[in-house]
Amino acid sequence: MVRVSRRSLLALGAALPVMGQLKWALASPAPTKSDQVLLNYNESPYGPSDAARQAMQRAIAASGRYPYPDMYALAALFAQQQGIAEDNVGVFAGSMAALRYAVLAFASQTRGLVMATPSYEVPRQAAESIKAPVHEVNLDAQHAHDVPAMLAADPQAGMLYLCNPNNPTGTLTSTDAIRRALAHKPKGSVLVVDEAYIEFCDTPSCVSWVNDHDDLLVLRTFSKIYGMAGARLGLAIGHPALLERLAVFGGDNVPAGASVLAARASLEDAQLVGQRKALNARLRDETIAWLKGRGFSCTISHSNCFMIDVKRPAEQVIEQLAAQNVLVGRVWKDWPHWVRVTVGNSREMERFREAFATQVV
Repeated sequence: MVRVSRRSLLALGAALPVMGQLKWALASPAPTKSDQVLLNYNESPYGPSDAARQAMQRAIAASGRYPYPDMYALAALFAQQQGIAEDNVGVFAGSMAALRYAVLAFASQTRGLVMATPSYEVPRQAAESIKAPVHEVNLDAQHAHDVPAMLAADPQAGMLYLCNPNNPTGTLTSTDAIRRALAHKPKGSVLVVDEAYIEFCDTPSCVSWVNDHDDLLVLRTFSKIYGMAGARLGLAIGHPALLERLAVFGGDNVPAGASVLAARASLEDAQLVGQRKALNARLRDETIAWLKGRGFSCTISHSNCFMIDVKRPAEQVIEQLAAQNVLVGRVWKDWPHWVRVTVGNSREMERFREAFATQVV
């Protein structure tokens, strides 16, 4: 009976659509179809770690079986590392699926969604699909979530969404502000904290808070620092009753066994996050310093992306860089002169600087 209940929480559905000293960096880089520099989707330039790749290879032989035991083991390992109960962890084929299901579960035509702008657009898109009201609140002067304004935006809100660090700005919202959001949000609503980029920064995670709050859902992903964007593996962390509400939409689809085993191998690698975090920070900060030295303002990023005020329509800059085979992020409607750039590897950031100096500076 325990396995049946675990399955209802874990099988929650597929997504809706220096260097030489680091062993993980010795693996072949993630392949691209051309000489393009891909700094547009916040992907990892390094791909899965060596241990994760080896786990994926081992999983091929077991692909004729559903990976439920491995899903239970992944949830148990993450729970043990975070100091929470295993029943607080749901496994998804990418955290995007969990995020969409959360909007469908907690928002409605009478209980709206409150989120920041600019921020990750998937919650807004999901809310619009069910005609739920969407209240987008501008980031504050420090480009953090304006929690007081978000709390006042909709007294009947069903869900508050907070991405920390934020996508696309890479900026942080303080732990105290998140605690205020949880304490003062509308009655009956759920706070969803998206920690897709949390491993890149030093701010404390909210995961352990689910021990004391049954109205908090935290999302984590293996798409970013773990380099598994194409493998589609994410986690939702919350009270079992919240996870059951997501399961209504997730059905009985499961992530690929190779993805589950790769995620386990990634969590078991004690050096991986620290090494990639340090390398990302160095390349990010070097690039931002280079841009500032040429008179461009950037967001204060704690993530693997940042935004640049290019002082002209951003679409023009995106097109100019693309002409040099350097692809950067899209435009957010409220920041029409800002471009998002993902932090790539050393060679890719050098290519970005060369193209930027030629086309923009």
